[in-house]
Amino acid sequence: MASAAYLDDTDAEVIDPPKNEMLDVAELVGDLINHSPKPNMIVSSNVRELLECPVCLVAMYPPIHQCSNGHTICSGCKPRVHNRCPTCRSELGNIRCLALEKVAASLEVPCKFQNFGCLGIYPYYCKLKHESQCQYRPYTCPYAGSECTVAGDIPYLVNHLKDDHKVDMHSGSTFNHRYVKSNPHEVENATWMLTVFSCFGQYFCLHFEAFQLGMAPVYIAFLRFMGDDAEAKNYTYSLEVGGINRKMTWQGIPRSIRDSHRKVRDSYDGLIIQRNMALCFSGGDRKELKLRVTGRIWKEQ
Repeated sequence: MASAAYLDDTDAEVIDPPKNEMLDVAELVGDLINHSPKPNMIVSSNVRELLECPVCLVAMYPPIHQCSNGHTICSGCKPRVHNRCPTCRSELGNIRCLALEKVAASLEVPCKFQNFGCLGIYPYYCKLKHESQCQYRPYTCPYAGSECTVAGDIPYLVNHLKDDHKVDMHSGSTFNHRYVKSNPHEVENATWMLTVFSCFGQYFCLHFEAFQLGMAPVYIAFLRFMGDDAEAKNYTYSLEVGGINRKMTWQGIPRSIRDSHRKVRDSYDGLIIQRNMALCFSGGDRKELKLRVTGRIWKEQ
């Protein structure tokens, strides 16, 4: 399948199916976890338009409100329009559009990530929950040096990192990197992605960062896997830093890029080096930081 970028123009909240005495959707659609994808069935574009909120243009979920003239609006937008129908300006009140909610409960719709390979068809009220954990959902750019919002599949992101972020690409399962700072007493809260590794038919991102741990300046190096967490568990990596007959080592499982760079860093899931130890490894007069980080990646049998 060709690589693909993804632009998410919605900010939909994952909503459980409604549970009340007037509309028991749970009985109609069943539980998401036990629901198996069914063969494709087409939902009319006219029905889709009926379920689209006229304000935010996002699919509506219970409670769906309507004015006395039958115009609908989602519960999230109702307070934003000051209880006035955006279509006819009449007062909205607290009228539920139960008929439309029941129509929605009878629908089965495709996952929005079908262009990324998801072929499943899901009950309307289970669609958001499925999409929040769909294995085909796009990944966000793992580059840590900026707040990049690009999303896509792995081949697309690899090309994006190489072409747009100018990240070094490296083939092989071993690495040897050097980090030099002229004034190690000025630790900046900065991030660097040293390189992207290609090995075992997968891609891995090596991060190195200087930051403050409380009042103490430290350095951290860690590896992230460009794929899902279940796949990441098939691999192990080790990191080593040292000098003048001393060394520190770290071994662990790479974290999936589903976990943000900040989440991994703040959990200290990597090789952490205190500044004093880093200066010790640097040797000399301790006025310049010279760290050599080596490591390897291997696949568990």
